[in-house]
Amino acid sequence: MEVKAKVIPGYGAASGRNNDERYSKGTISTQSEHFRQRGLDLSSYFMGTLNVDISPYTYSIKTPKFFFKNINWSKYISPENFYFFDIELIFGDKSYFGLVYMPDPATKQEHKQLATTLELILPKIENLEYGAEVYLRLEDSQLKMM
Repeated sequence: MEVKAKVIPGYGAASGRNNDERYSKGTISTQSEHFRQRGLDLSSYFMGTLNVDISPYTYSIKTPKFFFKNINWSKYISPENFYFFDIELIFGDKSYFGLVYMPDPATKQEHKQLATTLELILPKIENLEYGAEVYLRLEDSQLKMM
């Protein structure tokens, strides 16, 4: 399925831009070794997330590409579960392939997202700014848009 989305600001925790002393390298960088040990290498991606508003759509989790349970990645919060789904983002005339990054809403304690927000892990995209319209292509078998 393809949906139009808008780039929006996030909390800055994933990249470390929010200056939270607990996660000075950012949460993605801190979590990435745990994911790598379980078969997901994020080293080719930007160590942060791109937040997009998919409204009026919401989503339903079907079969994630990766699901990691009980990841004890931080001494400051309880272990969390993580879902990852394939994504293609189209901006201008270029496509970028990456992952939807989704801490399980049932285990996530901080920085909760709206049901109309997706966090994306992608290569760095030049000239992409807040408010930009992008298109997302998702596998219905992984993450269904409703």
